[in-house]
Amino acid sequence: MTRIISEQVTADGMPDQPVEQAKIRSVEIVDPVYEEPYAANIIRKSNGWRGWIPDIPEVKCEAKTRAQLLKTLATKLREALVSREAAWDQQLEADIESGKLERLREEALEDIKAGRVIDL
Repeated sequence: MTRIISEQVTADGMPDQPVEQAKIRSVEIVDPVYEEPYAANIIRKSNGWRGWIPDIPEVKCEAKTRAQLLKTLATKLREALVSREAAWDQQLEADIESGKLERLREEALEDIKAGRVIDL
């Protein structure tokens, strides 16, 4: 799901265009799984549209139409989030296997035994 949240004139991220020619629009793209909003910047170019999500640098693309661009940005956003989640899971498993989290586990067990936790 996408919706325009603001429109501004800026040359940020577009060093090849003077400010008066660059009309960057900020568009909100909502991740359908976690329902988190992400701000995407889109700009009309002579041969189509260009877009990127500043918070997730690997998400950038070009398309012939605005609708295609927004759909592609949403798809690439979901792919990047899935990739980041998989990397997080792998790192967590590696940290568990290497024993890096053992101290935290022991502290948690001590807190449980001492009654310093609240059952949610």
